[in-house]
Amino acid sequence: MSDLDQRDNPYNVTQASRIFFLPNLMTAGNLFCGFVAVIKCIQARLISDGGEYAVLHPNLSSVALYTQAVWLILAAVVFDSLDGRLARMGGRTSLFGAEFDSLADVVSFGVTPALMVFFLILAPREDYQWFREFGWFIAFIYLVCGAVRLARFNVITNPLLHRSELESHKDFVGLPIPAAAGTVATLVLLLLNMAANARELRQLTLALPLILILVSFLMVSTVRYPSFKQVNWETKTRFRSFVGILVVVALVWRLREVAFFFLFLAYIAYGLFAHYQRGVRHVQMRALRRKVVKMKQEGSE
Repeated sequence: MSDLDQRDNPYNVTQASRIFFLPNLMTAGNLFCGFVAVIKCIQARLISDGGEYAVLHPNLSSVALYTQAVWLILAAVVFDSLDGRLARMGGRTSLFGAEFDSLADVVSFGVTPALMVFFLILAPREDYQWFREFGWFIAFIYLVCGAVRLARFNVITNPLLHRSELESHKDFVGLPIPAAAGTVATLVLLLLNMAANARELRQLTLALPLILILVSFLMVSTVRYPSFKQVNWETKTRFRSFVGILVVVALVWRLREVAFFFLFLAYIAYGLFAHYQRGVRHVQMRALRRKVVKMKQEGSE
C-alpha cells in the first residue's frame, strides 16, 4: 500500500490518532462547560443544604447556580455541534476526534444533567423521603442510556461497517444525547423561572424524573431524528423563509427561559410523529402486498 493510501486510511495509526486543532478545541470547550456545570450543581446543592458552605457564601443562591449550570449545558450543546461540523468542513475527521467527542459528551450531557436532576429532587429530603431510595437510580438509568447511545453511535458510524442505503442516510438513530440533555436542562430553567418560592420549586421538580425516563428510552430507541448535517454554507433559502427564521430566532431569544424547552420538546415530538407515520405506511404497504398476493391467487384459480 502506498504512503498516500496509508494517510487516507482512517485505520492507519497516524491518521486515526491525529489531533486537529479547531475541532478538538470545540470538544475541549464542550468538556469544560460540562465540568464547570457539575461544579455549579454541587455548589447549588451545598447552598440549599444551608450548612457551613452557605454561611461562607451568603451572596450565592441555589437558583442562580442551577441557572448558570443550565446555560453551561446549552453552551456545551453549541460546542458539540461545532466540533463535528468544523471537522467535516475541513476534511479533518479522525477516530481520535470521535472518541474524544463521546467522552466529553458523557460528562456534559450524561453526568451533568443526571446530577442536576438528582440534586434538585433530593434537596427537599424531608418532603420526599422515597426519592432517597430511587432518585439516584432514575438518574443512573439516564446516564447509562446516554452512554449506550454514544457507544452505539460510534459503532454504526465506524468506517469499516457496510451500511445499507436505508441505514446510511443522515438521520440519527435514537434521540441524540445533546438533545436529551438540552430537554432536561431547559425544563429545569423553565421550572426555576416558574417557581415563586423554594417549596413551589420542590413540587414542580417532580416532573423531572418523568422527563428523564422519557428521554432515556428515546436515546436507546430506533426512533430517527434529523441531524441537520445537510444544512451548510451552500444551503439556499427564499427571502420570506429567511425573514421568518430571523423573527423566530429573535422571539426564541426574547422568551428564552420558556422557548428553549419547547424547541427541544418539538424536536422530540417531530421524531415520534415521523416514526409513527413510517409505521403506518409500513402497515399499509404490508396490507397492500397481502391484497395483491391474494388477488393473484384468486386469479390463478
